[in-house]
Amino acid sequence: MTEHDIAFPGLTAHTRTGEQSILHRREFAFPAELVQRAHIDADLFQQWMGPKGTTVRLDRFDARTGGAFRYVVEAPDGGAWAFRGAYHEVSPGVIVHTWEYEGEPGATLETLRFVDLPEGRSALEVTSTYTSKEACDAMLASGMDAGMDEDFERLDAVLAAL
Repeated sequence: MTEHDIAFPGLTAHTRTGEQSILHRREFAFPAELVQRAHIDADLFQQWMGPKGTTVRLDRFDARTGGAFRYVVEAPDGGAWAFRGAYHEVSPGVIVHTWEYEGEPGATLETLRFVDLPEGRSALEVTSTYTSKEACDAMLASGMDAGMDEDFERLDAVLAAL
């Protein structure tokens, strides 16, 4: 695991695929099934989600088609950020859900595809579709790439420990 430096590109590629959408792609040294499990197993999810030094409190985590989630990322200084969404599909290799930061209006539709690669590796391809071009522009300008890289660095460590 490496420390992410916001001044340098990370391991997650971000490609604008339309006026309102971005494709995020990251490769892992683990099978797709294991990477997906870390997204739908509550105990694993809590171990990697959020910036380093934070904890995640799950208020609801029903990772199945028709289920929903709400979690709060809590910082040691008392800061907290709540997120919620609904699972539209959870099946082998695919998760489709809405995702919303409760501090800002507007849900994002996310399609996660877990793709096996040779030699036990995999790719996670996340298509995020925003409510408007402006919302998509704002997300690209937000520095979210550093946050995703940090989450995925934590995910690498969790998967390596399994």
